[in-house]
Amino acid sequence: MVSNNTAESLSVPDTINASPTKRFFVEMLTRDIELEDAILDLLDNCVDGIQRSLKDSQSSDNSYKNFWAKISFSAQGFKIEDNCGGIPIDVAKRYAFRMGRPVNAVDNDIYTIGTYGIGMKRAIFKIGRSSQIISKTKTDYFKVTINSEWLNNDSNWELPFEELDRPVVNDKDNGTIIEVTDLREGILQEFSSPQSTLHNSLVGKISNYYSYILNKGFTVWVNQVKVPIIPIKLLWDGAEKIGNQAQDTIAPFLYEAEKDGVEIKLAVGFYRPIAGEEEVEDEMQGNRGSSDTAGWTIVCNDRVVVYCDKTRLTGWGEATVPSYHPQFIAISGVVYFRSKDASNLPITTTKRGIDASADIYLYVKDFMREGLKLFTSYTNKWKKNIPEEKKRISQAKSIDPNEIFKRIPEQDWTQVRKKSNGDITTARKYVPTLPKPEGNNGGVKKKNISFSRSVEEIQLVADYLFEDSEREPSEVGNECFENFLIKAKE
Repeated sequence: MVSNNTAESLSVPDTINASPTKRFFVEMLTRDIELEDAILDLLDNCVDGIQRSLKDSQSSDNSYKNFWAKISFSAQGFKIEDNCGGIPIDVAKRYAFRMGRPVNAVDNDIYTIGTYGIGMKRAIFKIGRSSQIISKTKTDYFKVTINSEWLNNDSNWELPFEELDRPVVNDKDNGTIIEVTDLREGILQEFSSPQSTLHNSLVGKISNYYSYILNKGFTVWVNQVKVPIIPIKLLWDGAEKIGNQAQDTIAPFLYEAEKDGVEIKLAVGFYRPIAGEEEVEDEMQGNRGSSDTAGWTIVCNDRVVVYCDKTRLTGWGEATVPSYHPQFIAISGVVYFRSKDASNLPITTTKRGIDASADIYLYVKDFMREGLKLFTSYTNKWKKNIPEEKKRISQAKSIDPNEIFKRIPEQDWTQVRKKSNGDITTARKYVPTLPKPEGNNGGVKKKNISFSRSVEEIQLVADYLFEDSEREPSEVGNECFENFLIKAKE
């Protein structure tokens, strides 16, 4: 039997404190994100600043020209600075520094990929315990400070905010500076490691995942090293040949539509000649690595979220599409998704992956597979006629896929009517009629000539014929045959 005194001591108060501790918040936010991805989140904020600066401007091939970001890190700390327009003071006060974005604080006027409002804070907490954020826009100049004392105080969630006197400088200098010190132990070790580890890996990721923006003029430095630009281009014969409805055209498969408020563009084709047997064999043995730029790249609001994928995620090995094989190293595709409502984009919460179950992605994936089948079939038809194929494809030019969309004649597009959940407008595709080997068109019967010689001898002959010892053995053999064929016909 429970006494009255015991019953009184077990009485439940009217409310119970269920507020989270900052330590819990920080540990949960940072546990599942890698350091490099955290740094890329901060770079995404730079791009958001550019989007705010350009929101009333027309998009162009060099929209990001003159904008830059500089990343530096060492055992002393981390710093990222940019000239991307800064954080408006109303954005800063309403949600930029909140631990999660309020429902009524979505950037519906810019092409961002942030939806949860945790990227900047998560990145800062991942790196260190103290930080300072300084932002300067056309009208505002302020500083926000986060230190270890604030992190250890669970009763105070207000951050020190200080408005600064705005210096009289060129508006091109408007931007944000984020400095993080008091580094976490694991981060301190990574920042102190030789430059060839974290530095090179980060440069490579930025070069890949910001390739679309870098190609539009954005410049990024990591520890004073400029990030290289990887061009996104496909081969085609030009508008004149397509306009004449030629039946022998090197051009990509194209698709474009608008679905549920998302603009979609898809292009897949060749970015180089197809591989010969020798190159395929070297690839399979891991001796080359020239297939790095093959596969599908997916871009959401100008950020690459999937880079050169060659798996079932992007349609390889599904339905009637063959699995990726080194003989397909010449095939490259890109899908662009664009929307002012980032929640409509098929991206994961990490912003470095695609949501493969999203309706809009499943819809587009059908066209990705359709395009792949066109070019894998071409490769299979031509793989026994490599010298002839290289001669034919050398007539095509490398060009930005977005430019090809603009230059395909209206009459060569086909309207697409496909059942789908949601609203679809202006859906259309362009399917090129690719060249066929002569043997496929009732031409002269052909047979292969095959023999082996030492690598040194092949390189010696290649250097003699082409002044290039690295030519493919098949090219060397074909050139030798062509030279003697001419003499035999004389």
